[in-house]
Amino acid sequence: MTTAELTLTAPPGTGAACCAPLVREGIAPDAAAELARAFKALGDPTRVRLLSLVAAHEGAEACVCDLTEPVGLAQPTVSHHLKILVDAGLLTREKRGKWAYYAVVPGALTRLGALLTESTRT
Repeated sequence: MTTAELTLTAPPGTGAACCAPLVREGIAPDAAAELARAFKALGDPTRVRLLSLVAAHEGAEACVCDLTEPVGLAQPTVSHHLKILVDAGLLTREKRGKWAYYAVVPGALTRLGALLTESTRT
């Protein structure tokens, strides 16, 4: 192919470019990375369920021992899923004796929603 064959042109008679121009900026790279990390963490149904179970506990906080039975998984597997949610910034972890307690990060889901809507506002 020649360079001339690769050049995009407007449809005959329109005088316009083939693509519409951007009317606003897309999402910033750091915000896209944050959203991708959270969506990746929430891409597993067990993790979505765990997040909702933690949020449903009094004070939006639960011990890992309270979460194994509802999801039907062993404690090490549940802890692994919870670690992913912590790393994504959706939960916090606090060690109390031999147990770990997880809490929903205040405003974490609101922040994700804000990042999404910031990039789509006109």
